Amino acid sequence: HVQLVESGGGSVQAGGSLRLSCAASGSIQRTNCMGWFRQAPGKERDWVATDNGVGTTYNGDSVKDRFTISKDNAKNTLNLQMNSLKPEDTAMYYCAARAGSSCAGSVWNYWGQGTQVTVS
Repeated sequence: HVQLVESGGGSVQAGGSLRLSCAASGSIQRTNCMGWFRQAPGKERDWVATDNGVGTTYNGDSVKDRFTISKDNAKNTLNLQMNSLKPEDTAMYYCAARAGSSCAGSVWNYWGQGTQVTVS
């Protein structure tokens, strides 16, 4: 049974920083593809960044220049360091994982319940 639990969300002023964490339990290993997604009010959920233990990808230069995704293998945790936050980063942030190591494609097998990030 896989469980993903996000933490670290909150309210911050523009220009501030937050660090999100996703604790994974069950059959998720360090080589599983994991990622962060976000959904702003009235918008569809969109991917932010992925990490499969070999490489990372980011959805656009704005995210890549300000966010850093990383895995803490010892704690089986996925992190997202977010700096220089902007109001448009306001969203519910979700952690997701796949059963395999490939991050290609659109199917994600496991989801967390989300953590709210509000930037004012």
